[in-house]
Formats: sequence, C-alpha cells, structure tokens
Amino acid sequence: MTTIRAYRAGDRAACKGVFYRAVRQGAAGAYPASALAVWAPSPLPDPDQPDKLLDQWAWVAEAEGRITGFMSLRRDGYLDMAFVLPEVMGTGVAGALYEVLIAQARRAGLARLSAHASHLARPFLARRGWQVKAQDAYERDGAVLTRFAMVVVVD
Repeated sequence: MTTIRAYRAGDRAACKGVFYRAVRQGAAGAYPASALAVWAPSPLPDPDQPDKLLDQWAWVAEAEGRITGFMSLRRDGYLDMAFVLPEVMGTGVAGALYEVLIAQARRAGLARLSAHASHLARPFLARRGWQVKAQDAYERDGAVLTRFAMVVVVD
C-alpha cells in the first residue's frame, strides 16, 4: 500500500535516486541518451547544493518503507518536480501525489499553477486540465531538451 507524506530532509538521497531512474529509464523512449545524461548526470545528491525541496511544499510516495515517487510545488505555484520510479508508472502513485499537491494549492489560495513539463509529464498533466502554452527546446551542456510550458486554473 502506498502512503503519501510530507518530504523530510532525510528523503533527499532516495528522491534523487527516484529522479535519476525516472529520467534515465522512465524517459528513455522520449529523449536521446545524451539529453538524459545531462538531465540526470548522477543518482547522488550534490552535497554542495542546498536541498531545494526544503523550501517548497513537497511530498513523497512510500510503499513498504521505500520512496517510489515525489512531487513538489513552489510557493509561487510552479510545479517544480514530479517523478516516480519506472516500475510504478501508471499505477496511480503520481495521481495520488498530484491530489495532495492540488489540495495544498487550494489551501494556499493559488489561483493558477504553472510547470515546464517533459514529454512524459505533458499527457499526465493534460488529463488533469493543464493546457500547453508553449513548447521550447533549451540547450544544456551540449544537449537539447524539449519541454512544454503548461498552466492550469485551480478551482
């Protein structure tokens, strides 16, 4: 059984591992390997960088003591991180995290949310009423990554 709980500082390494696998394995069919390597260069957190999730509303999905996904929302309404392990994609884990995120947005009085979605996140968000406002490709360390600027009105 999956439970959703608030993110804690001790979750950083596990969430970085989820991010790494979600990108390198889950998104493997949507982006070239060179882009995936730039997007997720290491499964380990950079100890020289602060844990940005501590400054956001963030939640983790946990099953049998193991983190299987996480999602975060900045205070300005930007959906920053949304990743699940490849083996739980399509099982409702991301949807459960999203419901908690939307509930927080409503409590905070946010009228509109925004995100830059990947090829995989775009249909997930579109099924929940998000609209694509623009598509762009940006270059990072020699790799080109495509993303979609999306917005949703919080009702």
